[in-house]
Amino acid sequence: MQSTPETPPDFPRTKNLPNEICVTLARRLQSDTQGEILFDDASRGRYSTDASIYQITPVGVFVPRSELDIATAIAIARDLNVPILARGGGTSQCGQTVGAALIIDNTKYFNRILDCNTADRIITVEPGIVLDHLNAELKKHDLWYPVDVSTSAQATLGGMAGNNSCGSRSIAYGNMVHNVHGMSAWLSDGELVDFGPVSTLGLRGRDIAEHVHGLAKRLRTDINSNWPKVTRRVAGYNLDIFDCQSERPYTADGSVNLAHLLIGSEGTLAYTRSLTLKLSERPKATVLGIVNFPTFHSAMNSAQHIVKLGPTAVELVDRTMIELALANPSFRATVETAVIGKPAAILLVEFSGNSKEDLLLKLNQLDELMGDLGLPRMMVEMAEETAQKNLWAVRKAGLNIMMSLKGDGKPISFIEDCAVPLEHLAEYTDALTEVFAKHGSRGTWYAHASVGTLHVRPILDMRTDGAAKMRLIAEETAALVRKYKGAFSGEHGDGLCRGEWIEWQFGPAINDAFRSIKNKLDPINLFNPGKIIDPPRMDDGSLFRFAPPSAPKPYGRIPIATSLDWSEWNVQADPLTEVTTAPGTGGDETGGFAKAIEMCNNNGHCRKFDAGTMCPSYRVTRDEQHLTRGRANTLRLAISGQLGSDAFTSDAVYQAMDLCVSCKGCKRDCPTGVDMAKMKIEFLDHYKRKNGHTLKDHLVASLPDYAKTASLFPWLFNLRNTVPGAKWLSEKTLGFSAKRSLPKWRSDTFWRTKDNSMFLSAAETIVAARAGQKTAVLFVDTFNGTFESENAFAAARVLRHAGYILHTVEKDGGHYCCGRTYLATGMVKQAKAKAGALIEALYPLAKAGCAIVGLEPSCLLTLRDEALVMGLGDQAKIVAQQAMLFEEFISREIKAGRWQLALKAATKPILLHGHCHQKAFDAVQPILEVLRQIPGANPELIQSSCCGMAGSFGYEASHYDVSMQMAEVSLLPTIRSHPEAIVVADGTSCRHQIADGTAREAIHIARLLDSLLS
Repeated sequence: MQSTPETPPDFPRTKNLPNEICVTLARRLQSDTQGEILFDDASRGRYSTDASIYQITPVGVFVPRSELDIATAIAIARDLNVPILARGGGTSQCGQTVGAALIIDNTKYFNRILDCNTADRIITVEPGIVLDHLNAELKKHDLWYPVDVSTSAQATLGGMAGNNSCGSRSIAYGNMVHNVHGMSAWLSDGELVDFGPVSTLGLRGRDIAEHVHGLAKRLRTDINSNWPKVTRRVAGYNLDIFDCQSERPYTADGSVNLAHLLIGSEGTLAYTRSLTLKLSERPKATVLGIVNFPTFHSAMNSAQHIVKLGPTAVELVDRTMIELALANPSFRATVETAVIGKPAAILLVEFSGNSKEDLLLKLNQLDELMGDLGLPRMMVEMAEETAQKNLWAVRKAGLNIMMSLKGDGKPISFIEDCAVPLEHLAEYTDALTEVFAKHGSRGTWYAHASVGTLHVRPILDMRTDGAAKMRLIAEETAALVRKYKGAFSGEHGDGLCRGEWIEWQFGPAINDAFRSIKNKLDPINLFNPGKIIDPPRMDDGSLFRFAPPSAPKPYGRIPIATSLDWSEWNVQADPLTEVTTAPGTGGDETGGFAKAIEMCNNNGHCRKFDAGTMCPSYRVTRDEQHLTRGRANTLRLAISGQLGSDAFTSDAVYQAMDLCVSCKGCKRDCPTGVDMAKMKIEFLDHYKRKNGHTLKDHLVASLPDYAKTASLFPWLFNLRNTVPGAKWLSEKTLGFSAKRSLPKWRSDTFWRTKDNSMFLSAAETIVAARAGQKTAVLFVDTFNGTFESENAFAAARVLRHAGYILHTVEKDGGHYCCGRTYLATGMVKQAKAKAGALIEALYPLAKAGCAIVGLEPSCLLTLRDEALVMGLGDQAKIVAQQAMLFEEFISREIKAGRWQLALKAATKPILLHGHCHQKAFDAVQPILEVLRQIPGANPELIQSSCCGMAGSFGYEASHYDVSMQMAEVSLLPTIRSHPEAIVVADGTSCRHQIADGTAREAIHIARLLDSLLS
């Protein structure tokens, strides 16, 4: 991938770098390396932010493929005097990974395990490897890397080293600095130096060590008096490696390791080639005690006593976080198991070891301790592994849950990781709460009570008076930190928001020593300038992502008349109560669309590769452009005019949105609620109105309209699949891949061959529903009714056998359409007409209490999602309340005691692939519940993301390869490894992909149940 500019572009916020230098840099990188060069405005914009409040446009972005690429890039940048900024996941909260520099992204290719010595518990890795990926590899050896940061699914080891990351279990395992054995890194002059124990150093390493040692000896008095004596201190450079000031020694034997100088240096001293890490044995058993507290103060005061029991973690979740988690469907059930009544705060206290029995005794001790502290019977015991895992997932999502607050005011990171000794924790938090109130705000508290580091962010609006309040709060917080002998920077680093506080923390003499270290290793200031040494003011508005009116280039939004209703996002929130105003009152010129986009805080959760859905295109390409975050940033830059006045409908935005498969994985998985599938509909509607629809667009969109006619002449419409050369021709003229078969047309559609005696009229069904009889409306969509009518018939038979009176909506011997195909091609007006007609037909039945039961997830769930934002009024809301998938309906009826259906036993294992929209709407568990009604069934859920077909996406020639790559991540290999299994997939596109990729038939759950009717 290359995006080198042909003519010199404008490089905003890039200081002292003429355009011709930037263009020369791009051309030399292109000619001298094998890496990807991204110098276009959109790419640079996507890398101009991290998870902080700051934005600085880089010179360009370089994605190296090899060590040689990196060494060459360093040499070119040095020759042209262009700064370099090494970047991992881009999730820094303080602005460490943004700058007017050449950003080098290590995550795509520079992410291997180089060597692993399990006997000595030592591993060497490249800096771009993600922590969860590393620990997944180590699990087979019963080992792990224990610096378990909450962003472990996206945090890279290089970034963690740069930050001196800590994690929830630092009380037991220490920080990053305690778990690094060695590093290999390039200095700015190009020399590759090994950093490790001083006894093993080479000539250059010894010279650096002697320099640092000399500084430490000379400043011994200043270090002893000014250096924070807490484990959680990450500010400045680790000058104290020769005279450790931390509560926890850096090395077990007190020796000096020069690699520790680079830990926490934020990429300002050298460029990491590799890290050699110290591993730990994976605990054989863990238990959790969740202590519920009536007051926040009592929770804080208890922490100093709890740590004496020897826990591996003591983590805080306050009342606000609890309430936000309870409001999130993904977390509600888990949190409900952990709370007693309505606590003001809970502490998650973990014990780990070799014996579950011994650990349960620890929980008894904890329970006794809480009784001694006046809190008897306030602990929930959690010994089961899955329950613990689920609760830790809530805690790990703490920041993102907190950031889900709507409105321009957001919880802002700048004093969120100050660390104080535990004996002062209650006093400190009480005083800081008063500071917030004084300035008209409040904080949500969570995280590491075990080590006196609580993450708290006051709600500020950085577009208005946020900067001024930030300064005042920071100054008063600093006074408290000094009063209680703590550290101003305790975990997340210095970056742009805490860099100016380094001298305040350590004094001018030590700050000068830090400068001397920087000059020794990087005398030309090549690496990440402006961090740690000579940082800007934290409240420099020109560096804010949402720059205030006083800034040279204030943030603004380009007015847009949206096609969908985004008013639920167009609100403001009270910073004290967090109560939001009425929808539509937030002052957004785009009606809430921009505010919805701006909900992305760049936390990078979409970079994960776990069992969730988000983000399937990124899992294949590993490009920032094809990430939910990358797309949101592209939209934000466009909607705010930073990519040009008409950028919203530009090809740059189209390219970012192109591989979005509208899976809605982000709707569920993104903790801040970024719904990229809906945003793509809005974008496509505007883009296509400006640039026009293709013939393929019209064929896809209007398929429900011509389906009835096509089914009269199936032989004609099926010629494309059978006549030699027809596939090739359809690819060249229409864009449908010749490697795909298209759905097979047939004449025996549901509407043409259904048994009318199975269905009552709408009026009869309404009467039956009001009389309390069991009723359901079977909504048969275009795909199941036209191409796979056996699914619709099977569903009808199953419901009839279970004793339900059925009705199905139809018109003129055909069917109603939900509008999904029109939405997918950017035709919102036409989709609204289709959905409106369907809702009008369903409304009387829904109003009477009849369930609207659908078979195709993407069609039925349109009634619960997009139909509610197309201006269809209260009727749409009533229908949405009654709309449910076939399996959701059965699950509901089972729980209500109304479902009676005898089934034969399953004779084969059952594999289930969940449709993306089922996952997004929590509709996968109901399928499993229904499948377990089958005698002898033990269904296995395939841990997969999107199948890759995604409606028409996978049929298109331009997307075929990506589509198949998505399927090959886990779905198709899992099916191939279970040749005897019945494969259940409710999505028509999913079934087609499985057939194309494995030559296996997947069936709808309705067909499986129908086949087992006794």
